[in-house]
Amino acid sequence: MRVREASTEDADAMTDLHTRARSAYYAAGGLAAPELADPAARERRRNAWARAIASPAMAALCAETAEGWVVGALAMGPPKDADVDPAHHRQLFQIHVHPDAWGSGVGSALHGAFVDGVAAGGFAGGVLEAWEANARAGGFYLKRGWRADGARRPGPGGVDYVRLRLRLG
Repeated sequence: MRVREASTEDADAMTDLHTRARSAYYAAGGLAAPELADPAARERRRNAWARAIASPAMAALCAETAEGWVVGALAMGPPKDADVDPAHHRQLFQIHVHPDAWGSGVGSALHGAFVDGVAAGGFAGGVLEAWEANARAGGFYLKRGWRADGARRPGPGGVDYVRLRLRLG
């Protein structure tokens, strides 16, 4: 498996794995299946990946197997919240791993690429939002040093997104 910069040709594969991953974790968190199958939402995800790939302010990465199967995707860039200083932090907007590849090290490799990018840019740390009912993601990030900073916003199914921060160094 290798992590590489995403190209426009990767947008569909990234969208497909994102759709599968989010369906798995939202369903595990109790979100109803009809909300997960909305074709318009899939198209919005595809457009978001295409924008992240094309944006000079963002970085979009893929994790792929030796056979060329895209099993992970990441998007990072300047933070979106006004209370997070973009001169000191980068935001991890998306990190998704195909459910068939959960536990195989793909998420760790993508997370490592995020940390390396933050450090190489001279930033002090990162921020991200995680859906509170996604226990798998919560454990993943806590294990890697991320901590809730108190910021929240409403999420699907009446469950909030919680903002986490990671300090480097």
